[in-house]
Amino acid sequence: MGLIILDRDGVINQDSDNFIRSVEEFIPLPGSLEAIARLNQAGYIVTVATNQSGIGRGLFDLNTLNAMHDKLRKLLAAIGGQVEMIAFCPHNPDAGCDCRKPKPGMYLEIARRVGVSLQDVPVIGDSLRDLQAAQAVAARPILVRTGKGERSLAKSANELQGIPVYADLAAAVDALLSGDK
Repeated sequence: MGLIILDRDGVINQDSDNFIRSVEEFIPLPGSLEAIARLNQAGYIVTVATNQSGIGRGLFDLNTLNAMHDKLRKLLAAIGGQVEMIAFCPHNPDAGCDCRKPKPGMYLEIARRVGVSLQDVPVIGDSLRDLQAAQAVAARPILVRTGKGERSLAKSANELQGIPVYADLAAAVDALLSGDK
């Protein structure tokens, strides 16, 4: 079984510069849930690592975050999919924690809990910081254009050279499952 790590906002669900603050604002991107179910069917352990500084900023609380993740799990279960683990960083960007991407703390926690090496594990994100955290642990970074992906490409083209880029999670999963890197 292979491990895969996905960012949440902008990869699985719609993103907002004003944060996803409620269960109602948690809206899956077209094809993302089906892509996760296909990963499960192919034997992947699907995990999520997400910066959620809205908690530290007082924009929503842990109960609301848990309700969003419950919604995700229920929607996935209805189509035969699941996520094994959701790691999140609730801290503000200036907190200096080790879990907030681009630091690799959440990825290391996932590896510890799942019991696998992160060497060449696919990490799919929509921002440079997702991919920097992947590179820090020798995982395989993959960028999607959804969410902040287009903005990341425009702002960080040099840093993203050599990293595969796909239209969305479904396209990235298609490539993974067909053996493309």
